[in-house]
Amino acid sequence: LENLQPEIKNLSERLRYEVSVRGKQLGWSEKVARFHYKKNLRRIVTELYVRDNCHPFKATLLVWVQVPMWVCMSLALRNCSVGATGSEVQEQFSAGGVLWFTDLTAPDSTWILPVSLGLVNLLILEIFAVQKMKVSRFQKLVTNFFRVVSVVMIPVAATVPSSMALYWLSSSFMGLSHNLLLRSPAFRRLCWIPRTKSESDTPY
Repeated sequence: LENLQPEIKNLSERLRYEVSVRGKQLGWSEKVARFHYKKNLRRIVTELYVRDNCHPFKATLLVWVQVPMWVCMSLALRNCSVGATGSEVQEQFSAGGVLWFTDLTAPDSTWILPVSLGLVNLLILEIFAVQKMKVSRFQKLVTNFFRVVSVVMIPVAATVPSSMALYWLSSSFMGLSHNLLLRSPAFRRLCWIPRTKSESDTPY
């Protein structure tokens, strides 16, 4: 998508000129000319997405799978921790922890898991923020919203069973690992990911 932007820009400028010439020939108003320009630009951009097999919707597909799975796993862990699935499972959870959170059915009283969760989520957001070269006002608002959500998740994670907080931290840590790995030029070349303008040779 990023590598297509220069081509889209050139084609849009050419299209604007062609629509302008055609509009003068046919006596189009500015509103009609703008309508034809936007309509044809959408068609051209869609053809480029099909040609390069990189429709933006594909980037959201993982979210539509990941979010329901995250919710279902969180509810399942909560049910196991509070005994909704049976007292035997709850007993196993209460003795199945490690380190300082030996009881997975109780909240983490040390706040290590909740604070770690908040920090990892903030780190993921900052990695995304650094990657963006030009940021719109809407993107800034979205980024700030998720920063607030990351901070709010700290007290929330401190009130739920440690099993849930541990799962949330593990999930976020995997996300952070993926983000860091995909910033590696060597790994990107290994996966045949094309070089982009925003890519850095020293990403870390």
